[in-house]
Amino acid sequence: MSENRSEIEPRPPMTAAPYAREAHVALPLVLLGAVLVALVSLPFWGDGSLQRTALEFFYFLALAQAWNLMAGYAGMMSIGQQAFVGIGAYSLVVFAEDLGLNPFLTIPLAAVVAMILALPSSWLLFRLKGAYFAVATWVIAETVRLAVNANIDWLGGGRGRTVRSLGQFDRHLREDLGYYAGLALALIAVFGVFFLLRSKTGLALQAIRDTENGARAVGVETRRTKRIVYLFAAAIAGATGALIYIVQINVRPDAAFSINWAAYVIFIVVIGGIGTIEGPILGTILFFVLRDLLEGLEAWSMLIFGLIAIVMMLFAPKGIWGVMNAHRPVPLFRTARKLPARFKADEGEA
Repeated sequence: MSENRSEIEPRPPMTAAPYAREAHVALPLVLLGAVLVALVSLPFWGDGSLQRTALEFFYFLALAQAWNLMAGYAGMMSIGQQAFVGIGAYSLVVFAEDLGLNPFLTIPLAAVVAMILALPSSWLLFRLKGAYFAVATWVIAETVRLAVNANIDWLGGGRGRTVRSLGQFDRHLREDLGYYAGLALALIAVFGVFFLLRSKTGLALQAIRDTENGARAVGVETRRTKRIVYLFAAAIAGATGALIYIVQINVRPDAAFSINWAAYVIFIVVIGGIGTIEGPILGTILFFVLRDLLEGLEAWSMLIFGLIAIVMMLFAPKGIWGVMNAHRPVPLFRTARKLPARFKADEGEA
């Protein structure tokens, strides 16, 4: 009996490390779940003002995630995303007013139209790099705006057009449908970026961001990868444009193609943290807080936004999220991959 006891090896002492790791993973999931439940139920407990603010938050977040994917991961600094916002807005007009479709069904159709029209522009833009690419995106957006404003009379010219078919919906029903459409769009943008970064395309994007020539040298199809990102961002912007003018009803070219759509989104990503999924979420929250604080300053508010962005780029180029995670990173969306054990063993032997 004593021999049997001696042959039994003692169990190693239990440690808290596995439980800490599980808690570290579970906490973001619990937090995201709680936020999602609150957002889904908001129309039942929130007032109309809060619901409209939340809807505005959703479409700015969607635009910010799409722009961040281009600039933060693919290195494409576009200042012309307003072109696709305007294309989405006028897709709403054409499909809902001229073709008689349900206005809410035009949101995915607007995404498709924007993506189709983005394809030929990508052939031109991808021949350019850096500042030339950025300026070219703005030139394309201005060209589209001027064409709609001056030359396309059936779209209303500078006067724009009103989406009268929205009158078939009760105001509260329209607001509820718009809210859930906005929530769906924001979730598609956030988790679309997440799953894209977790795919092979995401690995290719990070290689391109580090060094495009090096990525090309190891076999990454850089132009194809960048085109996927560009078309995804255009689709999100197109759907957002349709959603915005379902709420605002009257579509005018100067507003639909306004550069403010690009300027605000760039500000959101810069202060939140470029090259992260969490950064645009935090940046959108901060943008709404600052906008409310500066509401009475009118034109001065844009100057203050610009100064804040410059200060952030100088002293905190990774944004607020980067500062918060400088010492102990706690990512809500884990896009990084762990090195397989066999490669770690090879490195140890080396």
